[in-house]
Amino acid sequence: EAAGTSPVLRIVIDNLFYPVTLDVLQQIFSKFGTVMKIITFTKNNQFQALLQYSEPAHAQQAKQALDCQNIYNSCCTLHIDFSKLVNLNVKYNNDKSRDYTRPELPTGDGQHSLDSAMAAALRKDSSLLGALNPLSAAAVVAAGRVALAGQPGVLLVSNLNEEECMAQLAMSHLNGQKMYGNVIRVTLSKHQTVALPRDGLDVQGLTKDYANSPLHRFKKPGSKNFQNIFPPSATLHLSNIPQNVTEDDLQLLFTNTGGTVKAFKFFQDHKMALIQMSTVEEAIQALIDLHNYSMGGNQHLRVSFSKSSI
Repeated sequence: EAAGTSPVLRIVIDNLFYPVTLDVLQQIFSKFGTVMKIITFTKNNQFQALLQYSEPAHAQQAKQALDCQNIYNSCCTLHIDFSKLVNLNVKYNNDKSRDYTRPELPTGDGQHSLDSAMAAALRKDSSLLGALNPLSAAAVVAAGRVALAGQPGVLLVSNLNEEECMAQLAMSHLNGQKMYGNVIRVTLSKHQTVALPRDGLDVQGLTKDYANSPLHRFKKPGSKNFQNIFPPSATLHLSNIPQNVTEDDLQLLFTNTGGTVKAFKFFQDHKMALIQMSTVEEAIQALIDLHNYSMGGNQHLRVSFSKSSI
């Protein structure tokens, strides 16, 4: 059978800012026909999937409708081609592969998939899923793993950029990180917004509006900053460095945040650099202390987590 009439699609997902699960793929692609099997894998550092429909015509319709579309706004872009395969051989039903025609298949590790079980329970609530911008079962499952009960402090945060994938991204990147010796737990709130108190009522200073804060990196729609959001790591990216500032100046500045500088690298123009702290927690503290730090002459240091190490 020619590839162009195959019931199997090969799906590559770019800008994978948030994990895409089998259940998310199944719910999106099932709008165009019966999804029989899905296999996911990573190849060439790209998340990919093979998805088999019951009919080649369904695969054709899905490709026409979904190719180059985003699962979430601004991220998780689908690139779809026909596979040369005409049938997928699925051995296990787990988080990486699923044969919807054979629910009796083993998981491969002797345990039921937590994601699959919770997502299946939530699948009946189709209101969770939009056409291509779902508040996905994956997000709900990820949130379900987190419990705030017994924690000493709870913080509500509302994004200035009110796209769902940004809240998912913050939750994915920050949940479980350590700060000030404590582990951060992030989950979805039942509140849709953070209500600001009327003037004079917030005497304890518990609420703050950051919409116009100089710390904000995402004020401009379509900014390249949206393509440079990475999870916390020990390596920080520095930019907007004045020409007269030396490596020693920056190492001293970052050492004064209480951490240890393990490595440093200037880019060729010396306006940007990478600096590596000894731990992720130290890097988080340094970013908090030094992002938007005044370097004199109306220049402020920009600090963000790096996608690469030194």
